[in-house]
Amino acid sequence: MPATHQRHTGLHLACPTVRPCVPSPARERRSPAGRRAISVLLAAAALLAGCSVTPTFPDRAAGPFHPKLETGTETGPRLGIPQPPGAPGPSAQSRPPPGPPQGCTDPDPQVIATCLEPISALVVLPGSAPVGLAAERTTGRILQVQRQRPNQEVAALAVDPAGDGGLTGLALSPSYSEDELIYAYITTSVDNRVVRIAPGDIPKPVLTGIPRGRTGNAGALAVDSHGMLLVATGNAGNPAAAEDPQSLAGKVLRIDTFGHPAPGNPGGSKVLVSGLHAPGGLCVDPLTNELWITDHEPDHDLLHRVPPGQPLGRAAWTWPGGIGAAGCVVMLGRIQIAFTSGAPMFALGIGPAGTFVGPSLQIPLARYGRLSAAALSPDGHKMWLGTVNKTGGTPISSDERVFVLPDLVGPGGGQD
Repeated sequence: MPATHQRHTGLHLACPTVRPCVPSPARERRSPAGRRAISVLLAAAALLAGCSVTPTFPDRAAGPFHPKLETGTETGPRLGIPQPPGAPGPSAQSRPPPGPPQGCTDPDPQVIATCLEPISALVVLPGSAPVGLAAERTTGRILQVQRQRPNQEVAALAVDPAGDGGLTGLALSPSYSEDELIYAYITTSVDNRVVRIAPGDIPKPVLTGIPRGRTGNAGALAVDSHGMLLVATGNAGNPAAAEDPQSLAGKVLRIDTFGHPAPGNPGGSKVLVSGLHAPGGLCVDPLTNELWITDHEPDHDLLHRVPPGQPLGRAAWTWPGGIGAAGCVVMLGRIQIAFTSGAPMFALGIGPAGTFVGPSLQIPLARYGRLSAAALSPDGHKMWLGTVNKTGGTPISSDERVFVLPDLVGPGGGQD
């Protein structure tokens, strides 16, 4: 059945009324304890058969809402969404909610870094220790973040944060364990570009000349299964540039680590697909290598499955404008999207050929506020998230924060 845009928030619990059992003569001969046991079993069966949770999405702004039809077998969880760590729940008595932060000290056990500037991108380093790199959009700093360790500056890039630009994308070299190279998407005073950062060296340009405008400068980076860089670029405030095959604006580019068109690209071009507006996040399914991207148009936000060499076409999912679809991860066959508006994370089970299976779900993370950056841990079972509460939100003393969450909703459509 199609998902619908509800006019209220939260989860709607729709359970049929459980009618008391009317004893038959045969049941009258049973013992009182036996009759009570049968009544309990019948009531439980009725609840399991008829009780459902219908996730709804907040009505944050006016505008059309055209979600993709949910198809296939519903394999996702049906009876609710796990609450964030520390929230009241069945185990609240054994694990009380963490108290408020004191300065930069945050007692939340999920938080691993505090007192940063708005975080635009995250990557997680390979290895068993949970260590990540966080990008600050407005300062151009890249910081190494790790639980119970001071934040360590890795690089400070000269950026121009005007028009939603600055430092907005991070990716690790495909051979990071050997070369320790980092790639970044930045806005300068003259263009948007991809740069390469080596330990102890100045940043080197990889791809320059991506159009810069008054708006539409944010970009995102990822690495595909062939070790090629994927670069999502904004349209620089010019929608026509996104459709112009000669422009690098409003595109997903696929290049090698030297900035050349990647082998296998359509027509030998750098351009993989055209038609983006203001990309928020780029994520690759680690199981299928399928590419997904979030984008913003004036009246709505979009999730696209990227078909190589073809126009983006109709979005796989849309939300009303202003919700701020940002970073995404594909974890255990389910895509999860963060929002800069502070809305709950959104999760969809991925089916075959770009379809979705099971119910769409919301993951309430009100404790953390507005989210932007998202990254998948190397083991594929945790997601790293970064906040942007200093940008139009209500920051607390420990913002901005990086925190790590385990899988909260279970396998999606891509898992057996």
